[in-house]
Amino acid sequence: MDFELMFTSFPKLLGATLVTIKLLSASLFFGLIIGLLFAILRLNKNIFVNKFAYGYSYLFRGTPLLVQIFIIYFGLGQIEYLRSTFLWVILKEPYWCAIIAFTLNTGAYTSEILRSAFQTIKPGIIEAGKSLGIPNKIIFYKIQIPIAIRQSLPAYGNEIILMMKGTSLASTVTLMDLTGVAKYIISTTFKPIEVFIVAGGIYLFMTFIIHNFIKYLEKKYSFSQ
Repeated sequence: MDFELMFTSFPKLLGATLVTIKLLSASLFFGLIIGLLFAILRLNKNIFVNKFAYGYSYLFRGTPLLVQIFIIYFGLGQIEYLRSTFLWVILKEPYWCAIIAFTLNTGAYTSEILRSAFQTIKPGIIEAGKSLGIPNKIIFYKIQIPIAIRQSLPAYGNEIILMMKGTSLASTVTLMDLTGVAKYIISTTFKPIEVFIVAGGIYLFMTFIIHNFIKYLEKKYSFSQ
């Protein structure tokens, strides 16, 4: 075991962790917005709106994230029309292609998490709001959404962790994230065990932070319906 390599690799891998955190943060931010939107559409009684939202969720949950990244990064670049539009400024960059893929993927899972959370809200809570003369929009934004978010915290915490590990696929489109830098170091030292132990330890530490942060939020906002 080359402990010197592990020691010298740590600062480089730690620096690359910032790229991983940026990818994760941006994907979760936009994914949460998309997830909330499509969760609301899934609850819509219009069959076409409902099926459209279900189709999006089914497509991105039913195909591998790696395939989605390749289609967005390699596939869209082959469409000549896109290369002549303003979209090419974004689609030619692997960083933004990765964020788009991660956002659409986590958005699909988030929409299902939030949809099920909305459906667990007891009707009595909504009826109580209506009996007080509170408008439906206020009930939805001030009562249903906060409750749904609280109900979905455990499942969404797991999604954050899965998404964090999923960012390692960004290295397949030349991004030098944590996994990308680890692969580069291995290609020059030919010692994968030592490097991946350090990289795995960093991923494990981030998982520990996320897990405990979600537990803190669950405890802070715990209540009974």
